[in-house]
Amino acid sequence: MTNAAKKSDHQDNYVMLHLGLGSFHRAHQAVYFQELINQGETNWSLAGANIRPDMEDTITKLQQQNGAYTLETITPDGTHTYETIQSIQTVISYTPGLTDVIQVGAQHSTRIISFTVTEGGYYLDEHNRLDITHKEIKSDIEQNTLLTIYGAITAILRKRKANNSGAITLLSCDNLRSNGDRFRSGLIEFLRYSNDLEFLAWVENNTSCPNSMVDRITPRPSEDVRKRVSVATGWNDKCALMAESFIQWVVEDHFCNGRPALENVGVEMVESVLPYEEAKIRILNSTHICIAWAGALKGLTYIHEGVQDHFIHQMAHNYVVYDVIPCLSPSPIDLHAYLTTVLDRFSNPYLCDTNQRPGADGFSKVPGFLLPTLRERLASHHLFADTAMILATFFVFLQHWNEGKLNFQYQDPALNPERVKMIFASDKPLIAFCNETALWAELTGHPSLIALISQAHSKLTEWLDSSIENSYAPQTISTSEKLSASL
Repeated sequence: MTNAAKKSDHQDNYVMLHLGLGSFHRAHQAVYFQELINQGETNWSLAGANIRPDMEDTITKLQQQNGAYTLETITPDGTHTYETIQSIQTVISYTPGLTDVIQVGAQHSTRIISFTVTEGGYYLDEHNRLDITHKEIKSDIEQNTLLTIYGAITAILRKRKANNSGAITLLSCDNLRSNGDRFRSGLIEFLRYSNDLEFLAWVENNTSCPNSMVDRITPRPSEDVRKRVSVATGWNDKCALMAESFIQWVVEDHFCNGRPALENVGVEMVESVLPYEEAKIRILNSTHICIAWAGALKGLTYIHEGVQDHFIHQMAHNYVVYDVIPCLSPSPIDLHAYLTTVLDRFSNPYLCDTNQRPGADGFSKVPGFLLPTLRERLASHHLFADTAMILATFFVFLQHWNEGKLNFQYQDPALNPERVKMIFASDKPLIAFCNETALWAELTGHPSLIALISQAHSKLTEWLDSSIENSYAPQTISTSEKLSASL
């Protein structure tokens, strides 16, 4: 692999094309590239695009501003800072067929294609294999409609091969465990259906897919952000956005055709992201969705409001302390300190981070974020009562969605509405929920799953029905109630 030894050639200009030009990319990867520019390394730049027609207004505004925008960062104590980001030097319009995206991706100077498509955008089934039955995957395979990341990347790679443009690194920047490995596995499976063995071999030999871990809370930008930016900078920035002050990017140093000197701007270049990834997914991401779902059930709007609720705060805390940390220990990370930092970040009231944002994609996040802890607790003959509290919360959250009671629009590409309706039309909805294979894989219908979620559901219902602030203690289950914790 070509990595740090061949990061850049100062006689040439190189491009990282990013697919998914949303707020997170502009508050995360683009910031690191801006810091490279600030340090004088100007031979790497970003190009940005979407593979769906869902951000036309933002893309048009970015084009009008030549890709520049203001990032407002806010610390938990309320300190605001403002920075102009100019690292996205090419903003590509969406067109059916992705003609311009393919052209930029296939040019010789493009050495990295990165992407943020959310967990559901990888179309993985309960066995972490590509779900070839999904209508959009089938459409891409059978009709080349380019609706998915696999279809878009395949079109770019075919053009690169035809143009003899050389090898390229494909870099996932999503909250998906082993994101590079899983994307590569999905891509190879997608390509096998083309029956083009020569092209498949070219892809296997001319691409790398490093695993990475990304972290920064980035709320959806609001009109208030734009007003503050205007007052602070004097610029009527139509693309202004905000983020917390914390930022982290950990990347496996497995690049196949050069890379910028990202380690010079704070990116942690490592051999394996596994311990960082597990801590982030199981502690930060999982507590985030816990607080979002529980807060939504209480009618709260923002994450920081849920952190202030003693019951919700203790639910998140106890899940990590009693279920997650035993699974991740020993670790090179101080996991208790990491949890403290996470909850402190979530308590930042200035971010106004809505429950809607992290609360999305539950049918991808339950198997991705929570199921590994259940699996490991059972394998070690331990129960998972505190994790079951979060799962019971998702059950009630889904029930509210099914009944139209949520105070926001829930987004979840992996959710099958008919299946959810069947769950709550059942005589025993909670048991039907525990028998939903898309969520539980090999744990589907496991007696401990049913018992512990049922117990947690009773406690959660008591809290929701109570007019007072209940405290939350670690979940316990009596010896007589214990069921086998082995598969």
